[in-house]
Amino acid sequence: MNDTAAELVRLLTVRGETLAVAESLTGGLVAAEITAVPGASKVFRGSVTAYATELKRELLGVDATLLAQSGAVDPQVAAQMAAGVRKALGADWGLATTGVAGPEPQDGKPVGTVFVAAEGPSGVDSGSAGGGKVEALRLNGDRTEIRKESVRSVLALLLRGLGGEQTGNERAQDTEQNGGF
Repeated sequence: MNDTAAELVRLLTVRGETLAVAESLTGGLVAAEITAVPGASKVFRGSVTAYATELKRELLGVDATLLAQSGAVDPQVAAQMAAGVRKALGADWGLATTGVAGPEPQDGKPVGTVFVAAEGPSGVDSGSAGGGKVEALRLNGDRTEIRKESVRSVLALLLRGLGGEQTGNERAQDTEQNGGF
């Protein structure tokens, strides 16, 4: 079990919020990390693995013109995937991964080009409308390493957003609930 995923589940539980995930290159690995955490069912709504480009449009509402012009590996595609899965699955937070794990380039983008996104109820250092944030990654390694680092990065992106928004009172309540001081 991933410590970042465990901390996300803990924070979301304390806040009474839910999470949904849209994945492309990670093919379900983000959802697997989250659901490996005991108690994840309290916060995890579900996931959509939209590996094929047309599914990003059909299931997640990614703009067809954007996909036609930029391809699936694009920061705005990641942002729209996160917003789309959040809406489709009725979650407070949406996460998304899109990129090129290899072994070949895709849509003119080199292997290791990855975009991760988090979309939530209010500004996570707002990088898009609706409280979203997108990070561009340039990862090295083989296909497995790129996918693992993409999972780590998208979970860390949301954890930073949640940690930055948690009030002192929420932290105190959480400490009390978990037997701390």
